Amino acid sequence: MARSSSGAIVAVLTAAALGGVGFLAFQAEAAPDRPASAHAPAKAGKDKAEDAGGKDKTGGAGADQGQAQNAVPENSGTGLRVVYGLAQKRVWLVGSDGKATRTYEVAPSTVSPPAGAYTVTSRSPQVTGSDGIPIEHVVRFHKDATGIVFGFSAAVDGSSPKPDPAKKTGGIREQPADGRAMWEFAVNNTKVVVVP
Repeated sequence: MARSSSGAIVAVLTAAALGGVGFLAFQAEAAPDRPASAHAPAKAGKDKAEDAGGKDKTGGAGADQGQAQNAVPENSGTGLRVVYGLAQKRVWLVGSDGKATRTYEVAPSTVSPPAGAYTVTSRSPQVTGSDGIPIEHVVRFHKDATGIVFGFSAAVDGSSPKPDPAKKTGGIREQPADGRAMWEFAVNNTKVVVVP
């Protein structure tokens, strides 16, 4: 009787250990897709081809310019939010401490949303964009009076749009890694602040 009960204990402990290892492996696999830590130093002056979280994509213009681009725009609100700079064609994912956890360039479409504060209204994991390209991680935040919908998305194939000037669309295209970061960060009702 003692031998079978100790065998059962060993089996239970083995199963628990395997479950713990599986859980840790799952967390490790998911970790690279998470936004960079708010405490990670900004990496200025990196090569334009670099695409990972929060890295400066200015093409090596120097530390001062890189830090200025990575700084969250003034007058963009407080708390956790997405900030979209129209003139800079750049997005900042801002934590509740007011520091950017990630910033990256985007490719806007033919129509831009008016400056102001919005909230995420809907999300879609994957759809076809108005340009006929399959897109993923769609995060919508505004629909204007004419019916143009504004939102962030990434082309599944990683391509950048070539907007047709004859069509009025409000898609803001991201690179796939940036789209995943936005998807994880900007759940429904997350504040989105558009600045000039």
